[in-house]
Amino acid sequence: MEIWFQDEMRLGQKNGIVRRWTRRGTRPRQPADQRYESAYLFGAICPSRGTGAALAMPYADTEAMQLHLEEISRAVARGSHAVLLLDRAGWHTTGNLLVPKNVTLIFLPSRAPELNPVENIWQYLRQTWLP
Repeated sequence: MEIWFQDEMRLGQKNGIVRRWTRRGTRPRQPADQRYESAYLFGAICPSRGTGAALAMPYADTEAMQLHLEEISRAVARGSHAVLLLDRAGWHTTGNLLVPKNVTLIFLPSRAPELNPVENIWQYLRQTWLP
């Protein structure tokens, strides 16, 4: 039996305020890029084995979650069964997911991110590698 934790995060670039030096009392024109791009990182970890499974997807929906479940299923040790703890996002609780035979989903209570250690990984990535 393996215990896995799963979560996803949105990663993207959104441009901030554009500043420009100018003479006091004037309003300069400064074009700013208002576009932004996002991607979603799906990640799962098994702390006891020190392993994980992750995907970078352009969206977060049932199809992306299905691909992630299949990735987790491949990462589970041969002959083991994974208990996957995850939040209650809509694409996690839908009846359209085909859960692999070697994975069982257990949903964490609503609004309790502190119960999922993957949240700490996202915080670390945002602070050190993705600012």
